Amino acid sequence: MNSRGMNKNDFPTPATPSADDLARSFAARQQAATAQTQASSTEGSSASAHRTKPTRTRPTKRRRKGLRNGIIAGATAITLALGGTTAWALNRYVIDHVEVTSASSYEAAQGNAQTTSLNTDSATITSDTYTNGNTKISVKQVQNNGVTYYVADVQLSDATALRSAFANDQFGANITDLVSSIATDNNAVFAINGDYYGFRSTGIVIRNGTIYRDSGARQGLAIYKDGTMKVYDETQTNAQTLVNEGVWQTLSFGPALLQDGQVISGIDNLEIDTNFGNHSIQDKQPRTAIGIIDDNHFVFVVVDGRSRTSSGVTMSGLAEIMQSLGAKTAYNLDGGGSSEMWFNGQVVNNPSNGGERATSDIIYITKGA
Repeated sequence: MNSRGMNKNDFPTPATPSADDLARSFAARQQAATAQTQASSTEGSSASAHRTKPTRTRPTKRRRKGLRNGIIAGATAITLALGGTTAWALNRYVIDHVEVTSASSYEAAQGNAQTTSLNTDSATITSDTYTNGNTKISVKQVQNNGVTYYVADVQLSDATALRSAFANDQFGANITDLVSSIATDNNAVFAINGDYYGFRSTGIVIRNGTIYRDSGARQGLAIYKDGTMKVYDETQTNAQTLVNEGVWQTLSFGPALLQDGQVISGIDNLEIDTNFGNHSIQDKQPRTAIGIIDDNHFVFVVVDGRSRTSSGVTMSGLAEIMQSLGAKTAYNLDGGGSSEMWFNGQVVNNPSNGGERATSDIIYITKGA
């Protein structure tokens, strides 16, 4: 494989992969401990209390929010009772910190509500395709050399049909929900996990043409209203300049995989900063990537990993997949247990956690677009 192209030193260090499996594992353990504490405090108060076998049915929105609120309340109580590292970690990785309570209202107030005309009557949907005028989505599974991955080829008549949504329609830290839930709440026909912006406090975050964060730190990805896409250095610009230039979405994770159709050298040897829970992005892992083939022609890939049927891929392996699909520019998004593709009401891939893992945000296309 030809590895000529840009060098890894051309841009700042990318964000940590998988929005940090270790940190979220810690958070999960804290949530479990909180739930167990709450259960113990009420044990014996009801003679009918019993355990039920979990099902695969997705909880209602009210039930999920109620459960999450209970966990957060318990975590807050523990934070007040504990000091030092444990309290800090709960505050940093578990407890919600809401900055914008209604992202959709915030965007609408700035004139960035859904503007693409929607017409569900003319849309045609099959098990693996969606067609509505010039908008076309096709999804396929590929198995090659012990790796299973899923490709979504997406052609749009208007790049603003490629939208982003936050968990619970709120912007801030530690606010998460399942990809399927966020997609359903936003009437999506197709979605993938985003960059898990809520795990970190840095990066330029522009979603649906609206500025949410302006703290450049790494190699970012910009998607423009004219249907183009490019990798850029966040530290050399600012959010308002990008919006003025026509940026519709930014993603802040990385690294970039392809530039001008060439695999970027050195991406398998990148090391991540040493903050709590951070680790390298080396070795074979589940992955999510976005690429562009031509104006308004995007390609999304999700790779299964950490299983008997699919080992996952290295970063250069992901780049080579994107290159084989004709992408000219490609960028790595949050991976690991977060990697997920969703189409027409179904999770397409097999997430490595054995089921969906909650995340901060999705990239999606609305039904009728």
